[in-house]
Amino acid sequence: MTILIGLAACHSREARPTRFGFGRPATIREIDSMAIAIKPDGRGLPPGHGDPAAGAILYKLQCASCHGATGREGPFPKLVAAPGESNKAKTIGNYWPYATTVFDYIRRAMPLNAPGSLTNDEVYSLTAYLLNANKIIDDKTIIDSTTLPRIAMPARKNYIWITQK
Repeated sequence: MTILIGLAACHSREARPTRFGFGRPATIREIDSMAIAIKPDGRGLPPGHGDPAAGAILYKLQCASCHGATGREGPFPKLVAAPGESNKAKTIGNYWPYATTVFDYIRRAMPLNAPGSLTNDEVYSLTAYLLNANKIIDDKTIIDSTTLPRIAMPARKNYIWITQK
């Protein structure tokens, strides 16, 4: 019986502190720097541009150690499906519904050792390189805030974008 009473006391609301005595409220500037969501239709995309050739150089420097020389090897998730490979691997070319999501993810989370450190032009270039590697755009396509949302991803038909009113 004593054990049950002890466990109940540990889970009571009165026993939980309301503050932990460290940290501070975020400033408006800090919140604004993190509020960088990009919608599938391109709203929120920053100025800048990029192309597959510049992205290929950046990929070798920033991405290949985790995703492999061609994006097919790993050890982290595959980004590009190998020729003739089934759709089992959820790669950019066969799974991602919006090209803007590729940009948004790279911008927020990559590279793993320094997320958010890439410039807008670098993110556009890496996005262009990966879209080209997945045979979604050709090697001469320059992407920016106008052209990126227009790119039709092969998996888009498998998703529904629900808008809030």
